[in-house]
Amino acid sequence: MIDRTDFLDRFGGVFEHSPFIAERALDAGAVPQPLTAAGVHAALTDAFRKSSAQEQLGVLRAHPDLAGKLAIAGGLTEDSRKEQAGAGLDRLSPDEHARFTAFNTGYTEKFGFPFIIAVKGLDKSDILAAFETRIGNTADEEFETAKAQVERIALLRLNALLPGD
Repeated sequence: MIDRTDFLDRFGGVFEHSPFIAERALDAGAVPQPLTAAGVHAALTDAFRKSSAQEQLGVLRAHPDLAGKLAIAGGLTEDSRKEQAGAGLDRLSPDEHARFTAFNTGYTEKFGFPFIIAVKGLDKSDILAAFETRIGNTADEEFETAKAQVERIALLRLNALLPGD
């Protein structure tokens, strides 16, 4: 059985800068033993889904822009840095960077949170295509899509930390 401090240290950042998700999952007794990626993911996802819309929006807003200012300044979390680098977002040409910046700006202005996508297995052209498609979503559609992407990112992060079932 993992103790509270260890659990929060290990899994508090799985939902970007939102340790309250891990705290609530643990406090609800929803984390099954032994710890597996699927079990912890189910508990964290349940806590995320039960949080208020305002709290969910806060989780979305905690995510960095793709290839944005934080990436350039080296201010990403280690997980975000690795994820973006894996998709080649740390090696954009000036034209590609300008395109990402324009998409990030337009998307955030329209929806009020950054574009979020689980980048594992994608490259920059896949991500740009998703930007182009999703910018046409309604606010409600995109809120749901972004939350699903956050949950997918959490699962990918947990798969790197824990064994599967």
